[in-house]
Amino acid sequence: MEPLTLLLALLSIAQAVVGPIAAGHALLNKREPSVAMAWIAVCLAFPVAGPLIYFFFGINRVRTRARKLLSPGAEVPDVPAAHASPCPAGGAASCSELVRSADAITGRMLYQGNHLEALQNGEQAYPRMLQAIDQARHRLYLSTYIFNNSPTGRRFVRALAHAHRRGVDVRVLVDGFGEWYTFPHLPRISRLLYRQGIPHARFLAPRLLPPEIYVNLRNHRKLLVADGETAFTGGMNISEHHLTGVGAGRRPVQDLHFRVTGPVVANLEQVFLEDWAFATGSEQSVPPVPLQPQGQAACRAIVDGPNEDLDRLLMIMVAAISAARESVWIMTPYFLPPRPLTTALQAAALRGVEVNILLPRRSNLPYVDWASRHMLWELLHWGVKVWYQPAPFNHTKLLIIDEHYTHIGSANLDPRSLRLNFELTLETHDRSFAGQMVAHCRETQHRSEPADAAQLHERTLPVKARDALFWLLSPYL
Repeated sequence: MEPLTLLLALLSIAQAVVGPIAAGHALLNKREPSVAMAWIAVCLAFPVAGPLIYFFFGINRVRTRARKLLSPGAEVPDVPAAHASPCPAGGAASCSELVRSADAITGRMLYQGNHLEALQNGEQAYPRMLQAIDQARHRLYLSTYIFNNSPTGRRFVRALAHAHRRGVDVRVLVDGFGEWYTFPHLPRISRLLYRQGIPHARFLAPRLLPPEIYVNLRNHRKLLVADGETAFTGGMNISEHHLTGVGAGRRPVQDLHFRVTGPVVANLEQVFLEDWAFATGSEQSVPPVPLQPQGQAACRAIVDGPNEDLDRLLMIMVAAISAARESVWIMTPYFLPPRPLTTALQAAALRGVEVNILLPRRSNLPYVDWASRHMLWELLHWGVKVWYQPAPFNHTKLLIIDEHYTHIGSANLDPRSLRLNFELTLETHDRSFAGQMVAHCRETQHRSEPADAAQLHERTLPVKARDALFWLLSPYL
């Protein structure tokens, strides 16, 4: 048989077999009919290229905690949890509903006696993080999505190397795709960590042999834990972009990061160890430090990802907004909410809750902005207020309910965060902290411009078509 004839025969077999198999996988595994239908159409219409695209971009589930790497009861033993209700007498009516919902959805403990400190931009956050690294005595765990080979990134590498040389158990987890954001400033940060002898791992890094290319399924969590006593979490990467003053780059990014002390730090440390076990195959437990109360906040770590934790964060957010009685504040860099979240926001506004959503006028992803504009009218029509923040781009993620309950962490309100990424959110019951975050939102609101339904309606037809097209593609953005 001629080589060309053989090749054509193989392609014909692939068209007859591979396309339907991939389409069947999408039918059985996709949860949303529209998404399943789209992938089935791609696989059948392009029997060779379609299944390849589906393999790289459409298969979203992995097993991480999976109970195969972690023994039963690995959930931070012997650390005091919140047995009493965190809801103050005469406090928000929504509080007890939120506690019950998160208890049932997460299965994780709620810890009393924590303190949170907000740190604005890299100017405040990075020095405190570097100080914690320099002062660590026993163990130091760092997980981040973007870790740039930049002056800031190299300062962190030097501090981690010094800690490692003085005997601290240092482990660094970087995302296998996120570390490429340093391009063209090579080498990648993992190469610098290797040269310094710092124990590190790459989360779902692409490889050819054996083939493993997860374009999606990124570890978007940001977490630094020092000695099991102090943690830093939020949405801030390690990058020059988060410096907004002297030394800022051409595209500065505003953000809030948070220093956390108290018993919940042991919970955050366990989250890191779960990710480390998945990335390395090495399960190592660390005896938790019996931490004394540091403040008044009751906190719980919420993990979310395309694994056993899928949709947990979305369910908690919908429950929180549905329980709101007075106000809902949302600050997010990207806003493409799934239908259940959109409905919860509309219903809250209809029952008289003040709902404010703060978005950047322009983010670093213009196609997400375009898609967002296509659906904003649905919220504005029912009384939700949307505000556009002026430059520089604000990367902060906040959800505040009734000035009592707060979400901080890494998750954006878009399909990538809520369906594809591994995210970490810290829920907090604390009226004082929530009040600080609302004050921050109100100050930002005063500098922002309200979204106008009439202006959205007056967009030209080509602009509306562009926005609608990217909204249609929003599950894949």
